[in-house]
Amino acid sequence: MSKEIIVEINNLSKRYGKRENFAIEGINIECKAGEIVGLVGKNGAGKSTTIKCLTGFLPFEDGEVKICGHDIRKSPIEAKKNLGYVPDNRATFEKMTGIEYINFIADIHGVSLPRRVARISEMQQIFKLNDKINDVISSYSHGMKQKICLMASLIHSPKLWLLDEPLTGLDPQTSKALHQYMNRYKKEGNTVMYSSHNLYAIEQTCDRVYIIKKGKIVANINISKFMKENPGKSLESVFISEFEDEA
Repeated sequence: MSKEIIVEINNLSKRYGKRENFAIEGINIECKAGEIVGLVGKNGAGKSTTIKCLTGFLPFEDGEVKICGHDIRKSPIEAKKNLGYVPDNRATFEKMTGIEYINFIADIHGVSLPRRVARISEMQQIFKLNDKINDVISSYSHGMKQKICLMASLIHSPKLWLLDEPLTGLDPQTSKALHQYMNRYKKEGNTVMYSSHNLYAIEQTCDRVYIIKKGKIVANINISKFMKENPGKSLESVFISEFEDEA
């Protein structure tokens, strides 16, 4: 039985303003339930642009983007109900306390009080924000802001957990907890998609990885298959060889 397709990106192209060149062009990505999928590339390659088009944050010229079968342009609310997103800038409402922010996101998604209490308790065990959850977000360190964004993105149990550079600012213990939870989340039948410059983490965590270069997908690698067929070779070596002409 084939697995449910959670993410469908078909021939996606995005140009900023009146610039002649596309920021991303002809992007095709597919992610199924029960997968962790990585997106890697150099700075400016188009990773964040692709992710922001997927969330509906950025309009795009050509192509189609669907989340759980819902077109992000034609049915944005239905698409976003299935999405939990952690942006790379850790954007929150900083005058709120952590718990106020999580409850705000829970209200948007219509999460019941018993359900949100259970989810917050579960997230606290993983990310250990502890009593700091009652402090104003503006007083948080970078890592604490990251934790509150992670917790809020999961409050409604989305089918797609989408993260842009989620490891930045996290201490090693929290990074490990995040990777462990990604695996747990995919085993529950969900999809995790994230971008990162940490190729070792991508290699250890992801089932597949897309490499994006100059706005185009240049590789779609099945990690386990790659490891079997290339003993002793790392994803980093593939990445470096792919970008040798840009050195």
